[in-house]
Amino acid sequence: MTTVQAPPSPPTAIRPGVVARTGLYALLAVNAAAVLSFFLAAGFASNALIVLGRLAGLAGALLMAFQLVLVARLPWFDRRIGMDRLTSWHRWTGFGVLWTLLAHVVLITFGYAESSSLDPLNQLVDLAGTVRGVLRAVVAFGVLLVVGTVSARFARRRLAYETWHFIHLYTYAAVVLAFTHQIAAGTTFASSAPATAYWYAVWGGALGAVLVGRVVLPLRRNRRHRLTVSAVVPESDDVVSVYVTGRDLDLLPARAGQFFLWRFLTKDRWWQANPFSLSAAPDGLHLRLTAKAAGEGSASLRHLPVGTRVFAEGPYGAFTALRRTRPESVLIAGGVGVTPIRALLEDLRGHAVVIYRVAEEGDAVLYGELAELARAKGAELHLVTGPALPDRLAPAELARLVPDITGRDVFLCGPPPMMDAVIGSLRELGVPRRQVHFERFSLAG
Repeated sequence: MTTVQAPPSPPTAIRPGVVARTGLYALLAVNAAAVLSFFLAAGFASNALIVLGRLAGLAGALLMAFQLVLVARLPWFDRRIGMDRLTSWHRWTGFGVLWTLLAHVVLITFGYAESSSLDPLNQLVDLAGTVRGVLRAVVAFGVLLVVGTVSARFARRRLAYETWHFIHLYTYAAVVLAFTHQIAAGTTFASSAPATAYWYAVWGGALGAVLVGRVVLPLRRNRRHRLTVSAVVPESDDVVSVYVTGRDLDLLPARAGQFFLWRFLTKDRWWQANPFSLSAAPDGLHLRLTAKAAGEGSASLRHLPVGTRVFAEGPYGAFTALRRTRPESVLIAGGVGVTPIRALLEDLRGHAVVIYRVAEEGDAVLYGELAELARAKGAELHLVTGPALPDRLAPAELARLVPDITGRDVFLCGPPPMMDAVIGSLRELGVPRRQVHFERFSLAG
């Protein structure tokens, strides 16, 4: 298959992911310094609890805005950091938002209760009923508390993705309520014209990033490319490849190793979005995804009619040749995790060793393509079969298959238990962390 992508950039000393992470940290640090300066300039109340409560509220507001940026799916950050890591940071930032806003509510309430004859609970009720904007803040905090609860692991595992996602959308209502509370009751917000302008810019920038990354850009790309299913090809009893075509696909900035959130616009599944990696490097004419029937959504792909309209969000992910730090590489795939590995092999330059781990030879999806591609590129291909225990990719076995593994980049994709085991083996062998590249696609969808 002939690709139309620009040649991959050579390995660099400074990784793109490091640059992107440094940019995010710097963005947060600069804004934290600005918030603190505006807070100090606004002056202090006589009650220390109220002072601390206001500072906690400002910290919560800033973290909430930063949290929006993390899930805005801005292409520059996503291609360098990866949606899985951005989503993980978003989750932990969300817990930071909950704790800072809880401190804000408790400290403000107890601070005002100190100077009144009311107990804290009645003081909170009184503030909500008499101070403009406080009731909105209480409602916003309640919404965030519900969203935070369903985002905890024990609850998340029990909810369908669509249910969890629908509940999560209420976060945007909480953001609007929190901002209007800040306008109505924020001492620092109204302390000066620069402070007011700053907070409008922060909230406008965060919400604008979400609007552009998650609404405008997907709508624009799908309107331009008009994707449709061109072929559905069974690869085995439970694996199928779907070929998608459209207009001007050579202008779609997709790279081997990335994935899309796919919506196939049939009457029974138009509302479902599933993350599937590209199983072949984009060639300007088609996009191909290959999926195993692991659930109702992926199982129904086999029955997609040719000509079905497709709405695809993406491309997403940092699992690309952009992460290279060494001229040579090792690609390790487990099960259907071979799909982005097979695509990456097309895109990578330099000598590569491919290790494909399956339980039985019959489970080796796309093995024929992989073998042909390996021969064409002069790559080594090892098919490793057998039960999960004993571990077939233990340190000694990896060192036997790839004696110079510590001097190569390692790209890894497969089931989470297999990935965890391989990452442990790589650490034991002394492979530098910066040379190990993987993406946990389950976090994307």
